[in-house]
Amino acid sequence: MYQVLYRKWRPRCFADVAGQEHITSTLANEIMSGKVSHAYLFTGSRGTGKTTCAKIFAKAVNCLHPVDGNPCNECEVCRGIDDGTILDVIELDAASNNGVDNIRDIIEESNFTPVNARYRVYIIDEVHMLSTGAFNALLKTLEEPPEHVKFVLATTEVHKIPSTILSRCQRFDFHRITPEAIAKRVMYVAGQENISLEEDAALLIARIADGALRDALSLLDRCSGSGETITPDVVSSAAGLAQKGYLFSLVDAVRERNVSDAFDLINTLHNNSCDMERLCTELLNHFRNLMIIKTVKNPESLIICVDDDMKQYKEQAEKFSLQSILYCLGIIESGLIALKNSINKRIETEMTVVRLCSPELSEDNSALIQRIERLEEMMKNGVKIEAAPVPKKVVQKEEKEEAPLPPPPPEAQPEEPRTAPTQSNDSSVDMPFTSWGDVIQEIQQTDRPLTGILTGSSAFIRGDHLLIKCDNPTFPQFIKTGIHAAALREAVTKVTGRKYRLGIYRSPDNSQKARDPLAELINKINN
Repeated sequence: MYQVLYRKWRPRCFADVAGQEHITSTLANEIMSGKVSHAYLFTGSRGTGKTTCAKIFAKAVNCLHPVDGNPCNECEVCRGIDDGTILDVIELDAASNNGVDNIRDIIEESNFTPVNARYRVYIIDEVHMLSTGAFNALLKTLEEPPEHVKFVLATTEVHKIPSTILSRCQRFDFHRITPEAIAKRVMYVAGQENISLEEDAALLIARIADGALRDALSLLDRCSGSGETITPDVVSSAAGLAQKGYLFSLVDAVRERNVSDAFDLINTLHNNSCDMERLCTELLNHFRNLMIIKTVKNPESLIICVDDDMKQYKEQAEKFSLQSILYCLGIIESGLIALKNSINKRIETEMTVVRLCSPELSEDNSALIQRIERLEEMMKNGVKIEAAPVPKKVVQKEEKEEAPLPPPPPEAQPEEPRTAPTQSNDSSVDMPFTSWGDVIQEIQQTDRPLTGILTGSSAFIRGDHLLIKCDNPTFPQFIKTGIHAAALREAVTKVTGRKYRLGIYRSPDNSQKARDPLAELINKINN
């Protein structure tokens, strides 16, 4: 019968345990010197070797021919413990045996001497799951057990264990295994199993495993089922990750504020069964790498990736300011929190990308700083910045004759596609634009976010102006983005065959709308 890799290649001696030398060397020395404690507590995250070391310890203290504190794995006791024929080593799962009665059974059994081994060893896994009564029942025996009894407790949540238990045990903290150690072990196992594995793929497996060697071997087992050479692309597909190329392209789209390209990438990844939550996690890790490159002199020590990826990271980090990276990290982290409770994870991911590409939709200080930085960059590059004009108050006929000034003719006004032109005195020429539905259908092909914003909108023709009436409060800010204004202008031209000057329809009662503080800043710069 086939045996999965993490069980088949479970270490059989302390020397085979990866990444826990500070623990295995201490245990081996204690066994060699005969100074073995009566109770041990192994703590650490999943897949770091707690149960494995407990089983090796149980064999080592009972081995007939130990070698430097390690079990020989050849004597009848070692073989009996491995195949389960020696019942003096008892492994108990506290998650399903957490009552007082289960602990009482252990206490009663501990009074009997072992049959085949030197010590009766009790391995209690996930010990934090024991009830309060069970902990209290174990206290006395754990403090003064019979000479032939050893306890090994293992847990992933040491903070849930009472201090009275902690004080009676010799504690060992298992660290997360480093990616280098995991990659080395994975390459060794792949070589022994005749699995063709590239080094870059082994590094990616180690990074995905997040310090757990068992998870790494499980992922290697899954990838080996493809029957081909395991490359980073194979690992990414098996783990449901976005490929690095997609991540770099998505971040470039965010930097260029190109929502259309970003949505196309998300659609492609979604069709390839990429998990949206994992995509946001990878995107968060991508920006974290950019942050490290911007702040650390030697980022290679903190980023696990191949040389080509590191080169791309550095090139992309040069295009971002540190403030921009921190802003993106905050938006993605907020999106990940919302994703966990979201009904439709794809929509939540797309909303997060829209926020990344459109800082003007946010009203916090970090978004305003983002907009100011973009203005400064445009000024350095010699790009003319045009501010939205403040709508003038429409002068009513009842006012004095000398108060109003005649507005300039439309031909003399510069084209301002993002805002409505100043209304003329003849306000009775607004004609409904009957082809507005066809324009929205055209926009749907090129700019999906803008289509959603324009839901329920209408348009009017006033001379050579096409004025859009939209009740969505985000429309004035949304249309300021150049790509959205260009998509709208192109759709109108395609439907009508005529180039209209675009604007926002404003009724006289809302002409005195609050001014955008950033627009005021632009006016001051231009003046």
